[in-house]
Amino acid sequence: MIDQSLPRIGVVGVGYVGLVTAVALAELGYDVTCVDIDVTKIARLEACDVPFFEPGIEEAVRAQRDRLHFTPDLRAAFEFLDVAFVCVDTPPLPSGHADLSRVESVVDAIPALASTVLVMKSTVPVGTGERIERRLADRGLTQVAYVSNPEFLREGSALADVRSPDRVVVGSADDRAAMMLAKVWAPLGGELLVCDVASAEMIKLASNAFLATKITFINEIANVCDIVGADATVVAEGMGLDRRIGRAFLQPGVGFGGSCFGKDVSALKQAAANAGYHFQLLAGVLDVNTLQKRRPLRALIERLGDLRGRRIAVLGLAFKPGTDDMRDAPSLVLVAALLAAGATVVAHDPVAADSAARVLPREVEIVPVISEALHGADAAVIMTEWPDYQSLVSEQLSGLMSRPLLIDGRNMLDPDAAQRAGWEWVGVGRPAPRPSSPVDVAADVDVVARMDATAC
Repeated sequence: MIDQSLPRIGVVGVGYVGLVTAVALAELGYDVTCVDIDVTKIARLEACDVPFFEPGIEEAVRAQRDRLHFTPDLRAAFEFLDVAFVCVDTPPLPSGHADLSRVESVVDAIPALASTVLVMKSTVPVGTGERIERRLADRGLTQVAYVSNPEFLREGSALADVRSPDRVVVGSADDRAAMMLAKVWAPLGGELLVCDVASAEMIKLASNAFLATKITFINEIANVCDIVGADATVVAEGMGLDRRIGRAFLQPGVGFGGSCFGKDVSALKQAAANAGYHFQLLAGVLDVNTLQKRRPLRALIERLGDLRGRRIAVLGLAFKPGTDDMRDAPSLVLVAALLAAGATVVAHDPVAADSAARVLPREVEIVPVISEALHGADAAVIMTEWPDYQSLVSEQLSGLMSRPLLIDGRNMLDPDAAQRAGWEWVGVGRPAPRPSSPVDVAADVDVVARMDATAC
């Protein structure tokens, strides 16, 4: 039975952010109308078949199936909704600007007599809220209040993030609408920040830009460590012990990917340029991240020379573990570069194989098991730190290789353990393990023998 005292809530755009948001609202006791123009997606969701991978999401949809309702009819939904969360995609345009056409379509679908609170979850440029409010006013929709409520979800842990948020940001010029939204999310906890719309929009972009900068900084440190012989993982650990810095996002690797960091950094840089300010730091972040994705290629060429005819195993295709998302994945850059260099590419990913097959060139062979990827390969490259790849520390697996060269693009394996398993291990910003010389081994054996003799 529907609780008539609760606001009637809708979520427009039932992709990654939208579905996670809808599940969280349903868990709070709301009946949620989920709207998406993709009728195939709607049909799948009605059958509790989630069209993307996120740990726990399918089970959560099944658990809340009585409170989740799916429809492709946006205009009809707006006629009875009290609160509408906008969760549509805002992909980047070639210019670096965000494509707001889907957001504008939602606004244009609001009927003339609506009195909805319009809540923007989609990541939009600063100033979007002001433009939408003018658009609403021009249509005479004075009863529609606008709220910016940015999302801070991490793919792979989205349900945990929405159920236990660090903070809830609510930006609005309408105090009543802001308090209504704050009340909706209050049971989940988290610090509440109520502010103006522009500041709420900037908080989202600035947060992602800062995290992207932190990743880029430690990657630059790793590049220097490679030259001077320091260990970037030790350096990162020492830095992270400072509470002002913290340990999060200080893992050297092959750069960031996904749908958020690159897009949001570009959007903030573009917004600054539109306002007459050259954001030099963010320009550097984007440039360094692009180069970082090519580091494995450089490491391969340094050790194998000409890559024509070489068989290279790419392990991990999704941009991060815990998701099947291939958007801006570093693996895409590496695969394209390997193919251009004339190499044969065989790839593996425990979750993203189907997603990868839709975006990778046809000549890339995607195999279901790790051993098949390694068989006869001249080198293997870890591009995503899936826990499955811990199994690489195995003489049986290294023995499948034509040459047991392993480029650990995520520094996920212990170098000494990898070496003992027969690998020629190469990390990012980490010295290669020093092999024991025959002299050292003989000396060790002699010492052990003398100790045994003394013990007797």
